[in-house]
Amino acid sequence: MPAKKSVQLSGVVVAQSAVSSIDPEEGVLMYRGYDIADLAEHGTYEEVAFLLLNGELPDQEQLAGFRDELLRRELPPHVAALIDESASRALPMDMLRTAISALAFGDPDREANDRDSGIRKAAHLIAQAPTIIARYERRRKGLAPVDPDPGSSYAENFLAMLHGEQPDEQAARAFDIAMILHAEHEMNASTFTARVIAGTGADLHAAIVGGIAALSGPLHGGANEAAMKLFERFGSADRTPAEVHAMFERKEKLFGFGHPLYRAYDPRALILKDISRAFSEERGDPNWYAITEAAEKTVFEEKGLYPNVDLYSASVYTYLGVPTDLFTPLFAASRIAGQAAHVLEQQSDNKIIRPSSEYVGPPRRSFPIPAR
Repeated sequence: MPAKKSVQLSGVVVAQSAVSSIDPEEGVLMYRGYDIADLAEHGTYEEVAFLLLNGELPDQEQLAGFRDELLRRELPPHVAALIDESASRALPMDMLRTAISALAFGDPDREANDRDSGIRKAAHLIAQAPTIIARYERRRKGLAPVDPDPGSSYAENFLAMLHGEQPDEQAARAFDIAMILHAEHEMNASTFTARVIAGTGADLHAAIVGGIAALSGPLHGGANEAAMKLFERFGSADRTPAEVHAMFERKEKLFGFGHPLYRAYDPRALILKDISRAFSEERGDPNWYAITEAAEKTVFEEKGLYPNVDLYSASVYTYLGVPTDLFTPLFAASRIAGQAAHVLEQQSDNKIIRPSSEYVGPPRRSFPIPAR
């Protein structure tokens, strides 16, 4: 695949991986050989997380055992206290990154480095990240946190902790699919960061914290938040084409379009577009789906760019009642599964990742000797 000049290291192979693959020309994304469209239609986030970590889909017994690990949703007292004390002044990604790091303090597997303990650590981080996000949101609003429900699925539990009431089936399934679609995406910036950290011999917590930090920027995980802010500014589908044209004239970045890899429609965006359309039929105004679709048509007509996952994930999360500045933390929470799978793969045959740079500074110089 030819490198894209605007993206450093594009097209450079830095590892051999069996975790996921992308066909950029056909617009196909596969986790462990399974098409993302099939997983989104038939699977659950719990099953997909197991697949990413273990290499195969679980049977009923394996899934039951994995779900038991995923039920460790409660936060240790020191992490709950950290959130409670900091929620009013901490930014969402700062809070998530710091709380995930603090989870390492009492981890019983902290010193273990075998694969089984790594999978347990990953499962616990996957389970506790949504609790961190929901507790943070309620605390910054001055509301009491909602305890995790061991009887609910991953998706149902998060939405109930966030909103204080059980979601309907449509909302829970939409959130579950969104988490599946964000769970893994080959050697992206945050996954590469996690593998670089793991390559030094650092543990899983350190690698995931680094991955979360890398994902926080608007050119990566923060793009759906940035896209939603644009749609809020556009205000209506009627105004959107003119707003998009004006942005192009000002040479401003339009988030939610184009991708360093895909030359076709991002397959994740197709799935989320259908979900956004279904929500728009009953959720009233503003019609976020109509705004995003109007933006999509305008951008394609003018620039020939397809939407990426951020365009329609923004409207889906908004329909689900998720605050815009929590989009990126949720992206990070879903991506823990994929990042952890890559960390475990890196650790299985580890070699430190140490690229080179081309020096363009001044030639060798002598230190000036002061006159005496």
